[in-house]
Amino acid sequence: MIHDYLKAGFPALCVLTQEPHRAEEALPCEGWTFVIWDCLRGIREATTQKPIDEIKDPVEALNWLNGYQDTVLICHNLHLFLDSPEVIQSIQNGITRWKATGCALVMVSPIIQLKPEVEKFFHLVDMPLPDSEELYTLQNDLGKPLNIKPNRKAARAAKGLTAFESETAFALSLIQKGYFSTRVISEAKSQMIRKSGLMEFWEPADIADVGGLNNFKAFIENRSQAFNPDNNTNLPQIKGILLVGIPGTGKSLASKATASILGWPLIRLDIGSLKNSLVGESERRMREATRLIDAFGKAVVWIDEVEKAFAGTKSSGETDAGTTAAMFGHFLTWMQETKSSVLVMATANNISQLPPEFIRAGRFDATFFVDLPSRTERIEIINIMNRKWGSDIPISFNDRLNGYTGAEIEQLAKDSLFDGLDQAFDALVPLSRTMREDIDAIRQWAKTRARMANTPDELPDEQRKIRQVYRKDSVGEEILDYFLPARAQEETI
Repeated sequence: MIHDYLKAGFPALCVLTQEPHRAEEALPCEGWTFVIWDCLRGIREATTQKPIDEIKDPVEALNWLNGYQDTVLICHNLHLFLDSPEVIQSIQNGITRWKATGCALVMVSPIIQLKPEVEKFFHLVDMPLPDSEELYTLQNDLGKPLNIKPNRKAARAAKGLTAFESETAFALSLIQKGYFSTRVISEAKSQMIRKSGLMEFWEPADIADVGGLNNFKAFIENRSQAFNPDNNTNLPQIKGILLVGIPGTGKSLASKATASILGWPLIRLDIGSLKNSLVGESERRMREATRLIDAFGKAVVWIDEVEKAFAGTKSSGETDAGTTAAMFGHFLTWMQETKSSVLVMATANNISQLPPEFIRAGRFDATFFVDLPSRTERIEIINIMNRKWGSDIPISFNDRLNGYTGAEIEQLAKDSLFDGLDQAFDALVPLSRTMREDIDAIRQWAKTRARMANTPDELPDEQRKIRQVYRKDSVGEEILDYFLPARAQEETI
């Protein structure tokens, strides 16, 4: 892996890997003597593990290399000692000598943690994770004593895990199932996501819990065939869907249901939680998050309220030293370039806060506008909420709920169990009143820029405009409200 760099005379390399022992086996090549150092065992031969010197101090180990030719010193966890001025000085002093004598320092590290004083000397080398063939061979080695045949599907499912993680997952599968199970391996990959602390696993929502949005559902069902492993038609896989609309209309629920339709795990990516006060740490966490998603393979990645996550991208240079802009740029590049079967589901309430380059064609395969539920959709939502909460909202109440979001109908169902239906209804203030101008603006934007997720009523567009209406509260007082469309029994202004 590093043979070409050594031949070219590179005196310092940093091999990025989570598998130091695998690196030990992969790095040695002809033409050089390879030795290994760590702070507990000192210096030993790479191939035989035979002890050479009991040097445990990193400065002494670096100085030890000065006395040899054509020798490669592989150092484990040396990055933990780079806060030491002596270690930094030893590297600076040794670089010229190592280059002249054909020697090299190879630092094996799981992260990039180079100090400015020495970073210009090091060349970064990524050590790839085991491929499907290596994992298949590992299966064969584990299963042969038990006369259990390896499974190529399970080997592909394990791609993205380290050799150690794969071996333990395969062994657990043999214990629990008696064969190499893709389900057990998927659970092991879930652990990988949890351990990272960068993302969260969420339970997908049952598609039956989503009222309406039939246009969106049909789109997902239609496009899901491209993700079928038996797909022989070379159908292009969609990479991202943006759901824009009014708060409480089911955007997040639709994202969760997408995972259910595809039969994939649901990963929630919170961009805000990736940000860190340390210089360069936020960008590193974003790169690590996308790397883990790629390694995980098939998954729905849900980003809720994406406009808040990337707000201020244009002014990032003045406000956060360009951190948000750098994270944003990496995310867009990753979305376009990733080869993994990953579907990004992003939701947004305020489209005006999104950078223009985020919503241009090529970033997301489709942008859907999620409107207030139509009459037909409200009936579905009422039935769902009655089943979910044990409420008793009659279907005849549907017309009074015109202009209410799905979240507001759910709140009505819950409150009605305590206060009664009429009292709960009078106490509920819908967004169609408080956000009238915002709803009008986003509808106007969506007319020419987005697909409709909802199943519309058989009504002319003019009748679906928000209108000012009066309704009476529980004591008979008139309240100015806003609904879609005006109801026959109410006075329209």
